[in-house]
Amino acid sequence: MTIKDKLHTAASAAAGFLPDALMLGGAGGISYGAWLVYGPAGYVVGGLFALAAGVVLARGSK
Repeated sequence: MTIKDKLHTAASAAAGFLPDALMLGGAGGISYGAWLVYGPAGYVVGGLFALAAGVVLARGSK
């Protein structure tokens, strides 16, 4: 297996994780922004994102 093949395999694997990483980063950014406005709001928003992710994952497994 050449380096080019290994890089292609790694790029394919990274492409699968990229949307999830972007959604996690976006949720973290929104939670942090809410925390900057009002501290407890950041925790509430973060909890809502966690709850929504749990629902999406539970529905996706059926």
